Amino acid sequence: MTERILITGAAGGVGTLMRPRLAAPDRVLRLLDIGEQPAAAEGERVELVTASVTDQAAMDAACAGVDAVIHLGGHSLEQPWKDILTVNIDGTHTVLEAARRNGVKRVLLASSNHAAGFIRRGAEDTPDYAFPRPDTYYGVSKVAVEALGALYADRYGLDVIAMRIGSCFEKPRDVRMLSTWLSPADCARMLEACLATPSPGYRVIWGVSDNTRRWVSLDEAKALGYQSEDDSERYAEAVIAEQGMPAADGPELNYVGGVWVTSAWDTAVKETVK
Repeated sequence: MTERILITGAAGGVGTLMRPRLAAPDRVLRLLDIGEQPAAAEGERVELVTASVTDQAAMDAACAGVDAVIHLGGHSLEQPWKDILTVNIDGTHTVLEAARRNGVKRVLLASSNHAAGFIRRGAEDTPDYAFPRPDTYYGVSKVAVEALGALYADRYGLDVIAMRIGSCFEKPRDVRMLSTWLSPADCARMLEACLATPSPGYRVIWGVSDNTRRWVSLDEAKALGYQSEDDSERYAEAVIAEQGMPAADGPELNYVGGVWVTSAWDTAVKETVK
């Protein structure tokens, strides 16, 4: 039986990385984005959809005949409040509502470490379900994403898993990412585990590889069947040689959100002075 999975934000950074890694002989990927996407390669089982996650009619159509939704769509960096509200928060509601209307039982939501960015690192790993302490409007939107997911799980019976993704790139780009890195291959493994686990209900998990320098818990992710095979440590020497170590008392090594907790990311102030 062929499985059909809708991926929103498929032309974005994580979506682009996942397109080849989630391909399977018995699976069709329905790839949705407002941006242009590469045409299907020979033998690639994809359906390309150009639409916005803010368009309810388009999302209703995109969710028709779908077995699961991986919701990656939205702004991935800080933006003015109205844009965050419209795309990240209202857009997630639109996606969840479309899934509900079409009887889609499983939705995987891209949350972020920035939903808990103002949590200070401690001697122990930051726990699963750490209380939200967002560091930006973007972080607030991810808290809302998690809350909407909980509502649709509890009220409508959807299986919803929110992944608080750290830094999903081909390689860590700075010293902080040696702790927060989620390798593309591990991201695919995490998504596959979330798709396969029976009746998860509502879960919040940290989306990172099992890095030597990891500072967040992977207990809940492992309980869903996730097995990390990558560790950023193989890049550590090169990254540190290129950039040096951040100050021991600086935000990079002391807050979950890193430099996002600093005044440079205060969008409310930036909007006020325009």
